[in-house]
Amino acid sequence: MTASYLRYVLDFKRPSGTSRGIMTQKETWFIILEDGGKKGIGECGILRGLSIDDRPDYEERLAWACQNIHLGEEKLWQELVEFPSIQFGLETAFRSLAAETPFDLFPSEFTTGTKNIPINGLVWMGDEAYMKQQVEEKLASGFNCIKLKIGAIDFDKELTLLEFICNHFTAEQIEIRVDANGAFSQSDALDKLHQLSKYQLHSIEQPIKQHQEDAMQELCNKTPLPIALDEELIGVFKYEEKEALLQKIKPQFIILKPSLVGGFKGSGEWIELAEKHDIGWWVTSALESNIGLNAIAQWTYTLNNPMPQGLGTGALYTNNFESPLVVKNGQLCYDRSIEWNINQLRL
Repeated sequence: MTASYLRYVLDFKRPSGTSRGIMTQKETWFIILEDGGKKGIGECGILRGLSIDDRPDYEERLAWACQNIHLGEEKLWQELVEFPSIQFGLETAFRSLAAETPFDLFPSEFTTGTKNIPINGLVWMGDEAYMKQQVEEKLASGFNCIKLKIGAIDFDKELTLLEFICNHFTAEQIEIRVDANGAFSQSDALDKLHQLSKYQLHSIEQPIKQHQEDAMQELCNKTPLPIALDEELIGVFKYEEKEALLQKIKPQFIILKPSLVGGFKGSGEWIELAEKHDIGWWVTSALESNIGLNAIAQWTYTLNNPMPQGLGTGALYTNNFESPLVVKNGQLCYDRSIEWNINQLRL
């Protein structure tokens, strides 16, 4: 078996805003395995400024993994515990190599096109008019769950936007999730949660920045609406540390991004602990290309979680790879009439 890697830069169709700034490009890496004439591919979906493995030695460790591919998936996963995106890329590449075709990683009713995955429609930060436009487009496209990124524009304007949605749609028609990406301060977070609770929200993700466990514990204890931990899970590697974090903070939900928390195995540990402690969870992609999204979506379907998942469509990029992944009526579908095309990678 041989392994190689390559870098690829995804270009956004429109600059996309989060509370951490505006993104116009997103860098990603691919691991390619070859054995006996077969190929497997996995995506190492790093997010600069957020991933714990955003380190100067990232490419060096990626090269090391390829040079030592003979160690096998399990040993490499253990050696690369501080590089969750590489763990995810390797897990996917090994499964891709072993699969009947490189992209049928977890065969199921989803991959045959007979069952779909309900997802939330993502509304990106921007000015009030742009966010309203996105909300209307998502609802017209059949979504009954939307997720709004908040924290980048004036908070009162964000409340006005939520009021606009609530005035036009009931909580039965549309489920609203919001994601603050840690934008609130400790001093005003609880007050803002009370203001947000008037709008019958499903949940809020990461109201304050991670690594403020005492403050987050207090918020989760006093909150008038459910809190979901997201960034808080990044960089917590050991099983016992994961359990200690959940036992201390006692969130209502956790959100699993395989590229950021150790791939399928790392995410599986979080899910096991969440269910043990009666904490809800769902899975979210993290701006991967369609190659990474495909792996996450197929794995997510096998988990049998009926909640809308946070799976993007890859439609954000001008140079993504053509794939069977399509969105219809607020659900992620696998349309087998569409063939994969990754010719841009020149493998």
